[in-house]
Amino acid sequence: MKRVKDIMTPVEKCLSPDNTLFEALQFMKDSKWNTVPVRNPANKELLGVFTRSSLYHMLLADLQKNTPIKNYLIRDVGTMLEDTPIEALDNLLIDSKVGTGIVINHNREPVGLFTQTDAVMNYLNESKLLKKWKTILQSVLHNAYDGLVMINEKEEISFISPSLIELFELHDVNFDHTRVDEVLPHLQISTVLKTGVADISDFMEVKGINYMVHRIPVYQDDKMIGAIGKIVYRQLHEVREKFKSFENNEKRMQVSDRKTEKARFSFEQIVTKDPQMEKLMRSGMKAAKGRTTILIRGKSGTGKELFAHAMHNASPFAKGPFITVNCAAIPEHLLESEFFGYEEGAFTGAKNKGKMGKFDLAHSGTLFLDEVGDMSLQLQAKLLSVLQERGFYRVGGTERVEVDVRIIAATNRPIEKMVEAGTFREDLFYRLNVISFELPPLRKRKKDIMLLSESFIRVLNKQNGTSITGWDPLVEQAMIEYDWPGNIRELRNVWERAMVFAENGKVEMEDLPEYMMKKIGYESIVTDVDSTEGQSLLEKAERSAIYKALQLANGNKTKACQLLGISRSVLYDKLKKYNYN
Repeated sequence: MKRVKDIMTPVEKCLSPDNTLFEALQFMKDSKWNTVPVRNPANKELLGVFTRSSLYHMLLADLQKNTPIKNYLIRDVGTMLEDTPIEALDNLLIDSKVGTGIVINHNREPVGLFTQTDAVMNYLNESKLLKKWKTILQSVLHNAYDGLVMINEKEEISFISPSLIELFELHDVNFDHTRVDEVLPHLQISTVLKTGVADISDFMEVKGINYMVHRIPVYQDDKMIGAIGKIVYRQLHEVREKFKSFENNEKRMQVSDRKTEKARFSFEQIVTKDPQMEKLMRSGMKAAKGRTTILIRGKSGTGKELFAHAMHNASPFAKGPFITVNCAAIPEHLLESEFFGYEEGAFTGAKNKGKMGKFDLAHSGTLFLDEVGDMSLQLQAKLLSVLQERGFYRVGGTERVEVDVRIIAATNRPIEKMVEAGTFREDLFYRLNVISFELPPLRKRKKDIMLLSESFIRVLNKQNGTSITGWDPLVEQAMIEYDWPGNIRELRNVWERAMVFAENGKVEMEDLPEYMMKKIGYESIVTDVDSTEGQSLLEKAERSAIYKALQLANGNKTKACQLLGISRSVLYDKLKKYNYN
């Protein structure tokens, strides 16, 4: 009876959890394995596996090459003993989550791999198990590869994975004794039977999906008995964009006279405990991975630009420039030249050598169109053309300029109503609104108000040389009660003002703007404090805090003590001091 050890690929070396990304990459390159066992260095027991998918995830996360692989292992891995009969592999392989069986001995030490190649060879050799192995291979290979087709020496298809039937819409084809070039001529797998040399195709496309074909000859005893076509398309776009961004970065480094802007913020820097905002961030990280145009909506000051910076830094364009255009701040007659640049002599006052536009500068990066709702209809038409054609003409130019730019737009205006009114092009709106995010106003993020305040205090202390360590409890109450029409921008401005006027390292009620106090009905406290001549500023603030605490507690002194953070005896002393009844 044939055992697993008779047909497995022996494993002599393994990875350990402390191996780095670079070491794992080198190991996989040398071994040509897509799945590598990882064992405990102490007792040599199997801990899990490091796969090609794990490698892609680490590369897409832009991790350093000395990052340990331990957090990217797949630990729930199906195993099989080396003396397991071949007939018992059906369920083991079908249950495997990595598409490769890990063979262990009775000490749980990895001793081999039951790879797709092993399965294919056994499939070809064991004609009596043909039907059984076909079922197994359909499960294993469909999970292990994006798509797989196998042909015999007569160029007839002997196996094709369901994913390929779906990709190329071959549901009605009868594959029995069908030559591969009759149904899949574009894959050119039969050429391998003539050359005997494995090769990889260029990028090809079907239904808008890019894919590559790895064509591999199959030998038995030095005789070619068939070929395998391995099709890769899942995650191919993200990996290609990653390497493309690396290439573009190298090219940009060689252009010494080109100035670029960089995104300054990431999703990790967005401060929030609000469930809606956390959900938006998760969605934003997913949307950032592609090339799709993004529209960020929200009231002024809600953090649209910060969100755009974060999406750029989470995208395949992160190494590229992040160019911002405020469509509301540039004069109408200069917008076109700012966007597209101009050629020498294009108009009176033009620079001798012309000028690059924002689209030029954003090549291989992101162009952020802030306040996009303020663009004229004429410029909207030209922007639509660029989005559709991925190219433009400079002002006064005749040569078409091709660009590779990801567009992120933002607006605080009701564009749907503008479309109805005819002030914003409907076709451009649908181009920009492929994926849309609505950032909530600060009044709907009450949990974030003081969290953001703490962040602003740290930044403003450093920026302005202040030494603010906290705030009066009534200040926090006022912050929560105020509705913040200017959102996060207004919150920062209020803190900057208050920290300039604050004394003794703590922001008090009188340090807050008068308009804010009036809006929430706190002006009487500030007026009462100002009218107490002869009292120090600290005493005035203390008096106002007690007054407001009693007001909020409806005269209940116990609740007032809790608001103030003091004991009842201290409260009574203060009431006596300030002649409260």
